[in-house]
Amino acid sequence: MPLEQEVEGLKMDSAKADTPILELTDPKASSSSANPSKPETSELSANALKKLIKAKEKEERKVAKQKEQEQRQQQQQEAAVDFAKDNYGSLPASQELQAQDMIDLQDVAPGTTVTTHARVQNIRSQTAKLCFLLLRNNFHTIQAVVAAGPESDKVSRQMVKWTASLNPESIVRLTGLVHEPKDPVNSASISGMEIHVKKIYVVAEAVSQFPMQLESALLPELREGEEEDAQEDSKTSKTPKVSLKTRLDNRVVDLRTPTNAAITRIKHGVSQLFQEYLCQHGFVQIFTPKLIAAASEGGSNVFAVKYFERVGYLAQSPQLYKQMAIGGDCGRVFEIGPVFRAENSNTHRHMTEFVGLDLEMTFKVHYHEVLDLLEGLFVFIFSGLKERYAREIELVRRQYPVEDFKVPSNGEMLRISFADGIAMLRAAGEDVEEYEDLSTPHERLLGKLVREKYDTDFFIMDQFPLGIRPFYTMPSPENPKLSNSYDFFMRGEEIMSGAQRVHQHDVLVRRMKEMDVDPDGEGLKDYVDSFKYATPPHAGGGIGLERVVFLYLGLGNIRKASMFPRDPQRLRP
Repeated sequence: MPLEQEVEGLKMDSAKADTPILELTDPKASSSSANPSKPETSELSANALKKLIKAKEKEERKVAKQKEQEQRQQQQQEAAVDFAKDNYGSLPASQELQAQDMIDLQDVAPGTTVTTHARVQNIRSQTAKLCFLLLRNNFHTIQAVVAAGPESDKVSRQMVKWTASLNPESIVRLTGLVHEPKDPVNSASISGMEIHVKKIYVVAEAVSQFPMQLESALLPELREGEEEDAQEDSKTSKTPKVSLKTRLDNRVVDLRTPTNAAITRIKHGVSQLFQEYLCQHGFVQIFTPKLIAAASEGGSNVFAVKYFERVGYLAQSPQLYKQMAIGGDCGRVFEIGPVFRAENSNTHRHMTEFVGLDLEMTFKVHYHEVLDLLEGLFVFIFSGLKERYAREIELVRRQYPVEDFKVPSNGEMLRISFADGIAMLRAAGEDVEEYEDLSTPHERLLGKLVREKYDTDFFIMDQFPLGIRPFYTMPSPENPKLSNSYDFFMRGEEIMSGAQRVHQHDVLVRRMKEMDVDPDGEGLKDYVDSFKYATPPHAGGGIGLERVVFLYLGLGNIRKASMFPRDPQRLRP
């Protein structure tokens, strides 16, 4: 600003304050009009004027700064007022009772307000005003968007910040509007829609550190010899693999994966289809004791327990009680329950406790009537799994890619005799005995040979040697070295063992003595005596539920088909 304008401004300020200010006059003009012997000096020097100008500028800056601070404080105070404080946080005591399952959201029209419960699988904080959540409910996932906006949107910055701070795997209840995203959300199973959150509350908060990453459970398990690779992965951003032992030790976390959720449902499906088919064919479900006085299958592979002042045993099967139910004229019975085997077998297919699917029924002419029914049962189970659980099977295949389980397209299951199986193995160069049981490697090889020759993963083998079957197995009337017994196989491994049972009292007693089993022993005498009162001809079998599931899905280890497996090394969790 020119000096003259600054002076004029100072004059005006001085006039307002009734304070005189001296004018700066031109020295030449002063000397011409005043006494030349005594020149007049400037009433205000240039330096003083500059000081006044600087002082004024400083004052103006101070006022402007103060005004700016006041405005900032006002904005901070306004920002501190969280207009969405009631829309997030801990779950309030009063809440809506209705909430939709995530799978139902697929049928909801855009713009609809929904409320649902879910786990927070992943959180991505984009800005102070925006974050994304990947929500999971079993094997369904959907994206949720939390975006701050005007007060009318009911989502504040504080709400976004709080949401972004949630620990993964926490359970939340949220309400929001269903929107169709611009592009499909590829990371979510429900990719064609997302939820724009308006309210979100914590139902149960997870800790920040887990014993293993959930993403690790989605990978094939760590195998022996891969430990160094896993340690290297843990030092980088790469998701490390974990061993099956680690997964089973932390089974609650492991079970949360979509794969395990699918396996659990498929296992339920096998049990349900088993029960459904048998009920359609006149069977009655029974419930037999699991604490018994003697080993139901004979041998030493039985768990002894202290039963007050004496010894009891955990049932190796419901076999004796199924037969006694037949003697009680129940006709056709089945049971689904735990089975205990004290076998110190640390293999991929053995457990010390598993779920048995057992059945027993009378027949009129030949035990193959029972075999026909069992064949129809498995056709029903396999068909039902493909029809009802195709989505779950596909989920399992993503983590455990194997060929689909093959059965004949016409539904007629392959039946071969034990002698036929021996002949196939011998033709393949194997040295196997005619009347001895097959080893696990021989069973697997036979399964491979059957698949190559008959294009099926499922087959039935009939007429086993009598010497390798339990005392209650009926000898073959055509060959005393054989028995009217059968096993069912999936992918070359046994999943069911069955037979016609001895129903005559004298034959049963003779068979027991031949196998060094005391028919008058405690726990067996009641069973043996029941046949004195006439029991109709009957047959049945016992199926291992977990074996069916792990072999059908090709999981590689039976423990993956058990929620909390028990084996010689594992008694927890």
